Amino acid sequence: MSTLKNRYLSLDVFRGIDVALMIIVNSPGNWETTFSPLLHAEWNGFTLTDLVFPTFLFVVGNSMSFSMKKYEEMGNSAFFKKVLKRFAIIFLLGFLMYWFPFFENGQLKPLAETRIFGVLQRIALCYLFASILLHYVKTKTAIIFSVVALVLYHIILIAFGDLTLTGNAALQLDTWLIGPNHMYHGEGIAFDPEGLLSTLPAIVNVVAGYLTGKFIQKNGQNFETVAKLMMVGFALVFAGLAWDLLLPINKKLWTSSFVLLTSGIDLCALAILVYVLDMKKAKSWTYFFEVFGKNTLFIYLLSELFVISLFAIKVDGGSLYGWIAQNVFVAATGGYMGSLLFALWVMFTCWVVGYFMDKKGIYVKV
Repeated sequence: MSTLKNRYLSLDVFRGIDVALMIIVNSPGNWETTFSPLLHAEWNGFTLTDLVFPTFLFVVGNSMSFSMKKYEEMGNSAFFKKVLKRFAIIFLLGFLMYWFPFFENGQLKPLAETRIFGVLQRIALCYLFASILLHYVKTKTAIIFSVVALVLYHIILIAFGDLTLTGNAALQLDTWLIGPNHMYHGEGIAFDPEGLLSTLPAIVNVVAGYLTGKFIQKNGQNFETVAKLMMVGFALVFAGLAWDLLLPINKKLWTSSFVLLTSGIDLCALAILVYVLDMKKAKSWTYFFEVFGKNTLFIYLLSELFVISLFAIKVDGGSLYGWIAQNVFVAATGGYMGSLLFALWVMFTCWVVGYFMDKKGIYVKV
């Protein structure tokens, strides 16, 4: 637990909006009756849901633009100790989350069948590599690295496989490195959308967030800053759509075009929030999202464990998750609206916990 440091309000609100949306898209009452913007694109393409995770990485980078100042005053030994500790904790929490509830049919769930990579693991890896990069290099070099990483990833995808679910280079590396039993099976085959190879372009989302945060801190919250952020954001969106002609926008492969598109959208969204909240002071509506933004990691983990627990509890031959969704929400409002209301219920339940933590001044950090 720690006391929050002063940051610009738009960052906490942006992070909070993203966490709220992440909980909603991760916990529909029924995936068969879910509004299409709340589903990932099946393969190539882009939906609102596809924006959630890269935005999370973007705000990780944005937050790093504050913390790295302190790290710069440390020696290299203290810096690596701090960064490696945070990496290890976040990665381990992600792994334990997939292993949870640890026991099945009275026996310990086998580690040999537990997913290794995932959302928190990708956040940990991107944080680690971006921290080391940004600790040692200047802005220009970080931009050059980002360009090289995206071009290199494009070349690897084309040279070592195709762009299909079953033949892509990311799948080949993960299959060789960790084996099918440790991978995500939600696509119908062993394929991990948060695997090792596609972590390379995802690091660029963190770098984009960091450079954005540094720019705002250096130039202040004014019309010129907002205008420049919007112009760069639009340029990245255009570049991403242009790159889509050569390498399709694909969240599950985390293609280079996907990185540019999402980074551009995030830049524009943050610019709008800086204008509305930090310049115009129109913040009467923000507290709901600030609650999520102040305890981001804890509330995300809480939401995942809550959902996993609801699935683990058996009721009428199914799960408590499905029973509540079907008998409370779907029964009252129909399939699509009931599915959405169930997800909102999960999100609001987690918010209530965050609300009491905020009122008690409890902020969980790693």
